[in-house]
Amino acid sequence: MERIVVKDYIYPSLQSPPPELSFSDQFAFQPSSSTTAALIHLLHTVINHLQSNPYVIIYALDFSKAFDSVRHSAVLHKFSRLDIPDHIYNWVEAFFRDHSHCTKFGDKVSGFRNILASIIQGSAIGPAAYVVTASDLHPLTPGNSMHKYADDTYLVIPAANVQSCAAEIAHIEKWAKENNLMLNYSKSVEIVFVPPRSHRAVEIPLPAVPSITRVESIKALGVTISRKFAMTQHVDNLLAACAQTLFALRTLRQHGLPTSALHTVFHATVIAKLCHASPAWWGFTSAADRNRLEAFLRRSTQFGFRDVSAQTLSDICEQADRRLFDNIIRNDKHLLYQLLPPQRSQHYSLRQRYHNYQIPMRTSALNDNNFITRMLFKT
Repeated sequence: MERIVVKDYIYPSLQSPPPELSFSDQFAFQPSSSTTAALIHLLHTVINHLQSNPYVIIYALDFSKAFDSVRHSAVLHKFSRLDIPDHIYNWVEAFFRDHSHCTKFGDKVSGFRNILASIIQGSAIGPAAYVVTASDLHPLTPGNSMHKYADDTYLVIPAANVQSCAAEIAHIEKWAKENNLMLNYSKSVEIVFVPPRSHRAVEIPLPAVPSITRVESIKALGVTISRKFAMTQHVDNLLAACAQTLFALRTLRQHGLPTSALHTVFHATVIAKLCHASPAWWGFTSAADRNRLEAFLRRSTQFGFRDVSAQTLSDICEQADRRLFDNIIRNDKHLLYQLLPPQRSQHYSLRQRYHNYQIPMRTSALNDNNFITRMLFKT
């Protein structure tokens, strides 16, 4: 029943929300959503700002026990604004109502207390409920933007709006208190992105919120990105994690796991780990980064963990790029469709392209590494 309500009523209502609610910046628990799409959109926004700003500030914000703290009354108030039938709203209200808990210690049991907050994790309606909860969290200043993946929230502020940093954080903290959430300053971080090959000196301001630590690299949705968009640290982390997986595979082989099964496990674990969100970060890797990754796979093949006829990592990542780009250009409801340039109005007798979109002007090598720009030129 939950899945039917979410699929047939709640998710369709997110496509045409009221003005005060917005779901275009939420990349979790929606059709076409993924960590890959969230990262691509985040990097695309930062790189576009860097075309006209010397630096861009990102706050990676953490809310303590977000799913366990959301107040039911706040969730239901926002559900009431969505375009869903009354009987569906009543069902949602009944879903959250009349839950209680008690504590047992030894042979003693406490009295029951009503549960007035928290989203039931593991339920079909829980993720959708958090998406609705966070739908009214918006930046105060025009030009600033917010990118969300469930409770992972990223606030993007270009240099032109640097004076708004403190006010934006105060606004987010106020919103969190109104929704029974707590902004965790100790786990939130600030990073200042700058163009990687800029020869001009960039004067970076002091942190506007001293209680939020400024860092040189950030781990966003499983991908580590440095302030100059280098992926070396991410590759280091990948290779270290995959080396641990090889030890587990070696143990399985010693216990008699057949070679064909070993190859299957390798693909499901190591390759999946290496390719996580690859369309978002593969374009920013250096030749040295790619050589290290390919060398790791060659060693894995020599050790018998991988089929000798398996594809290179470059081929696998290029196929992932193409599949995602296909999904974007064929689905105007895709969360990344808005990043595409306008379609061409004039056609010339040149070589045929895979798509019918205008090719953007080449502005910088950094922009060329961006997923959308990269795919527009490649296809």
